[in-house]
Amino acid sequence: MRIMGLDLGDRTIGVAVSDLLGVTAQGVETIRRSKLELERLRELIRLYEVGEIVIGLPRNMDGSMGPRAEKTLEFAKRLSEDLALPVRSWDERLTTVAAQRSLLEADVSRAKRKQVIDKMAAMLILQGYMDSRRARE
Repeated sequence: MRIMGLDLGDRTIGVAVSDLLGVTAQGVETIRRSKLELERLRELIRLYEVGEIVIGLPRNMDGSMGPRAEKTLEFAKRLSEDLALPVRSWDERLTTVAAQRSLLEADVSRAKRKQVIDKMAAMLILQGYMDSRRARE
């Protein structure tokens, strides 16, 4: 089973999935937030045979949880109940910054960066989670 990584934003959800061995993360797409977001996530879960979801938890720099983190935990709980899959949170501090830096270093245009930043952040969240799991094994 694959693992799905999510970067939850106010307007979009970045989506990434692992390879079958759980070693590498690949960005899949960016979903616009709407009433259909859950249905699209269900489709991707079926398509990629996902057995677990990791969602980025936007903690404050001091580690505390603010309103965005609370909203993310509420979304994760609803997702777990609706999809009947384990949903884990992963500290996502600075993942968007890292994604932005990588895209700038690759000389990706501003318009293109805007299109891919969320799925790249999801990829970094998922990769960090998988690397951490492997380090504990």
